[in-house]
Amino acid sequence: MTAQKKATIVSSSVAALLTLIKLVVGIASGSVAVLASAIDSVLDMFVSVFNYFAINNSEKPADETFNYGRGKIEALASVIEGTIITLSGLFLLYQAIEKAIKGEVSQYLGISLTVMIISLVITIALVLYLNKIAKQTESMVIKADALHYKTDVYTNLAVLVSLVLVNFTGIELIDVVVGGGISIFIIYSAYELIQEGILVLLDRAVDEEIVENIVKIIENEERVNTHHLLKTREAGNQTFVDVHLVFDCLITLMEAHRITDRIEEKIKMLNSNKDWVINIHMDPYDDFEINESTKTCSIV
Repeated sequence: MTAQKKATIVSSSVAALLTLIKLVVGIASGSVAVLASAIDSVLDMFVSVFNYFAINNSEKPADETFNYGRGKIEALASVIEGTIITLSGLFLLYQAIEKAIKGEVSQYLGISLTVMIISLVITIALVLYLNKIAKQTESMVIKADALHYKTDVYTNLAVLVSLVLVNFTGIELIDVVVGGGISIFIIYSAYELIQEGILVLLDRAVDEEIVENIVKIIENEERVNTHHLLKTREAGNQTFVDVHLVFDCLITLMEAHRITDRIEEKIKMLNSNKDWVINIHMDPYDDFEINESTKTCSIV
């Protein structure tokens, strides 16, 4: 089992445990803030389970139907996860407004405080673990999961502050304000997940720094006269690179091939955690501008 799959199983299990505890206490206490955190944990659980299946499918090799693999499933999962988080934030905002209108009173504050402290400790440990796996694997799904649970840390802290203040002041409006604030923060945090997923689905180029490093690698090869049509994109853990290299027309195919192999190896060393798919087209002249007059032997 891969590290990504193990991470989603761990996060799903943790979310299930927190969901059970928070729902019981949240419903019993009537605290919007605790209930908001409980509902967020429910979504965490379903999202983590969904992420497991997304990673499982994205790791399948390319076949006759999916010639480039299924790496974009991770980006699709990120968009779906962000959308779910947004909807949960809107529901929590509704819950806060409803409590303010009805004037409901929170109960069992002592138990709620204990639950939120335990939840905070467990969530911090999970975030540290997910961040570690995300750095090792460069998985978009795990990064999204880590970001999601990181927002939960802030949420749990806010709920703790809310419960303490309500316990000492008896002002229920604090619970309403904190619950509403959490919902808005959840909606805001989802924006980055949706944006990142959509950009990958639209084949956004890789980071500018990586592109610049690829260009330097190519330009450092003396036998390569120039290059054009450099294109990059990402899908899951795969990074695709396409480029045309212009050699002089007197170079042998064997020598040109040896040079392109060397360039490919150098590019892969930019990030050994990535699965690089590099496609290099070798030109005997610069055909970037389709013009008959440019189709001449290139000797430098």
